[in-house]
Amino acid sequence: MAHPHSHHRGHDHSHDHGPSHSQPHAHGHVGHSHAPASFGTAFAVGVSLNTAFVIAEFVFGYAAHSLALISDAVHNLSDVMSLLLAWGALWLSGRRPTDRHTYGYRRASILAALINAGLLLLVVGGIAVEAFDRLRSPGEVAGTTVLWVAALGIVINGATALLFMRGRDTDLNIRGAYLHMAADAAVSFGVVLAALLTIWTGWLWIDPAVSLVIAAVVLLSGWELARDSVNLALDAVPRDIQLPAVRDYLAALDGVSEVHDLHIWPMSTNETALTAHLVRPGGTDDAFLHRVCAELSHRFNIQHPTLQIEADGCACKLAPADVV
Repeated sequence: MAHPHSHHRGHDHSHDHGPSHSQPHAHGHVGHSHAPASFGTAFAVGVSLNTAFVIAEFVFGYAAHSLALISDAVHNLSDVMSLLLAWGALWLSGRRPTDRHTYGYRRASILAALINAGLLLLVVGGIAVEAFDRLRSPGEVAGTTVLWVAALGIVINGATALLFMRGRDTDLNIRGAYLHMAADAAVSFGVVLAALLTIWTGWLWIDPAVSLVIAAVVLLSGWELARDSVNLALDAVPRDIQLPAVRDYLAALDGVSEVHDLHIWPMSTNETALTAHLVRPGGTDDAFLHRVCAELSHRFNIQHPTLQIEADGCACKLAPADVV
């Protein structure tokens, strides 16, 4: 029996699904939506700018005896590490499949997003602890120095966030980088406000109070990223794909009488795979399989569908108790 395939150039891996090789399969790779390669430049610029800013914060922080700037330098250093992590994951996800890693290293992007979410939440904890300490024991702040360095932070972190803005809705790993930089810009803006109010009023509690508000905002973003990262790591259906809608589409195909063993899971932070068994007594052909694979890509953003066509619905039930 023939095994028609529709491969996308640049990928050479197969997915065997089902106990019998007498059933025709289609393994399609149509219309991929990978993160653009230009994000490599975004990462390079972001890492360079933020590394220089971290050094400046350490230098001016010590010169001004500002614990706030030194703490923010440590915070930004963790963000540089997260950018490097996400950049490395982007590079790994582009590596070709091997005999041992037949899907390549796409899932490295999911691991990076998960670690980045953890780092973001840890940073929130650090900000909160420092803020409570400073509320209990307020200290003098070199307001003018803090003001100008924090203003520079808004520019650098804001510009870096803009580099990743267009990819934040299509790749969780890019969204993690965007959230880190956007959160840093918000922190710097809060520090500017706190420095201005402290200079005008002399109230030393303003700085830690603003820091707690910023920590709460960052926590919301970090929690959402952590939730989505964990779901992807557990092979949950990506939240922008509705499994019932996919099942209904497959069941309504010409000649299909049943859909079973339907599974949808993330291969990376921006690629989705599907396997399904379609009962089609009339058999199949290349045109049918290629049309379905293309439609799954364009309609549902599923780039790696594997379809097994069966003439008899009772011939193959991989998991009868758990059929979707």
